[in-house]
Amino acid sequence: MTTIPPGDPNAGMLDGQLPVQARMVAQYIKDLSFENPNIERLLSGPGDDPNLKVEVNVNARPVADKLYESAINFSAKAESKAGVIYEIECVYAGLLHVENMPAPALEPFLLIHGPTMLFPFLRRLLADVSREGGFPPLLLDPIDFAQLYQQRQQQMAAGNDNPKVV
Repeated sequence: MTTIPPGDPNAGMLDGQLPVQARMVAQYIKDLSFENPNIERLLSGPGDDPNLKVEVNVNARPVADKLYESAINFSAKAESKAGVIYEIECVYAGLLHVENMPAPALEPFLLIHGPTMLFPFLRRLLADVSREGGFPPLLLDPIDFAQLYQQRQQQMAAGNDNPKVV
């Protein structure tokens, strides 16, 4: 067993491995669309029992050496008997600088921890956009990206090459 004295510059390294370092370099909206197609019919209210369908997916890709993009693809469609109330589509992404991460851990990191860091900002953006569109703010519940990653892995193992994560 190796003990490292406090303050040692090699702290966090085991058997010559460098410590993993990851940081968010930037966050940005890649794509954003809000549609309010039936405002004339909805002026008296959205009608009875509006239905909201939400779809969430995550993606990641390399951008440059040690730089990766992690993105949340979000869409929501609110409908009632009067028709479509609104539709929102958004791709919110971040650039992560990642060093010394073992290759098998990189994909889960980018598809779980990246979206987890981005989600609060996406949530606020969607609430603001829906409110500015003339509706109550769309307040999303927290999303368990680790569970979504596991579902995605199971779908891919079952032969579904293009899984939808909802």
